[in-house]
Amino acid sequence: MLNKTDMASDNLLTNKRIRVRIPKDYHQEPVISRLVSDYGLTVNITAAILGANAVGDGWFDLELQGTDAQIKSALNHLKELNLQIWDETTAGDW
Repeated sequence: MLNKTDMASDNLLTNKRIRVRIPKDYHQEPVISRLVSDYGLTVNITAAILGANAVGDGWFDLELQGTDAQIKSALNHLKELNLQIWDETTAGDW
């Protein structure tokens, strides 16, 4: 049984920084906007590389804000799309 402290911690907002590679096959898909609409996250794009003519892959540095559960669900969604994802522990000097 959850107590009030457990329930309160479930609703705490947290931030997570990630870098995600968006292959050219996904350039017409609303991958990032779905993190907002489907998972309720606030997404800040802190850096991005995407060719104007969408020839190659795109890279996005994102700051995600939401509950732990929301962030985990959103990351699982990105992994199901087979997108490469790096976080603070794997990103090195980005």
